[in-house]
Amino acid sequence: MAARGERNNNPGNIEANATKWRGLADPPVEPEGRFARFTEAKWGIRAIARTLQSYQTKHGLRTIREVISRWAPAVENNTKGYIDRVAQDMGVTPDSRLDLFQHKNAKPLVLAIMRVELGYEPPYSDAVVEEALALAGVTP
Repeated sequence: MAARGERNNNPGNIEANATKWRGLADPPVEPEGRFARFTEAKWGIRAIARTLQSYQTKHGLRTIREVISRWAPAVENNTKGYIDRVAQDMGVTPDSRLDLFQHKNAKPLVLAIMRVELGYEPPYSDAVVEEALALAGVTP
């Protein structure tokens, strides 16, 4: 059975909030009422990238440790394990500085987050991921 994030086209498990994301499904919240639902995976992937960009611009978060500590807070996650997994997947240290508007940083981070959140390799083609990133303003 597909993970909740895949079923909701929200592979980052972004919580529903006041944000009027592009591509929200109708209804925009899953039956449990916690996570956003999107019409297509590209919109959920775009939301991951846009959220990461806001972490950089609004909150000054520039490292995997900073970003993942906000994305997956320790009150409900093994944040250290999450940080270590993402850093390993990206081939960088947890304290490497990243520009999340650059494709070379954003794409591997988005893919790593999806792996952790889904619990398996994301089932999306590279074309879907690239389209989602382009919709977020991130191109090679």
